Amino acid sequence: MVALVQTLLRGSQFLWTLLTTALIGNVISEAFAGNPSSINYAMFACAVSWVVLLYGLGAAFVESLANTIVLAVMDGLATVFTFIAGVVLAARLHVHSCGNSAYVLSNSLTSGSHNPTKRCHELQASTAFFWFLFASFAGSLIMDFIGSNSSMSRPRGGLRRGPNMSQV
Repeated sequence: MVALVQTLLRGSQFLWTLLTTALIGNVISEAFAGNPSSINYAMFACAVSWVVLLYGLGAAFVESLANTIVLAVMDGLATVFTFIAGVVLAARLHVHSCGNSAYVLSNSLTSGSHNPTKRCHELQASTAFFWFLFASFAGSLIMDFIGSNSSMSRPRGGLRRGPNMSQV
């Protein structure tokens, strides 16, 4: 059951990571005057998400890669990085309407492109997708802990019992 849920979570992580990478990459590529550090950090969070996602998918299908401690640490780091990216983008965007020309031209994230309204929409969508990605990684981290607890409670090497009374 844990493996099925973990695989479904990895699938959702793939979707959100793909979307955030595409949107943030497009924001970076259309900039004419450089990008603020928060946009560069968002791309860093996407890169970390790809590494964790690909390792997690590999561990789901190749048993020798499935080290629960490594998976938990990687999922924990991805959870923290995506949370920070979502908070930073939301805080820097100030959640205004992208149709407001004064806002779009005065915001440090949305200005810097020949089409600032499009850039604003892409950044708002990226912010939402980072929150979905955060939820997926948090769920995966919880499943890592559930999986590690269930594997620790099982005795290894078969059923072990104490000595019989005749052996005492």
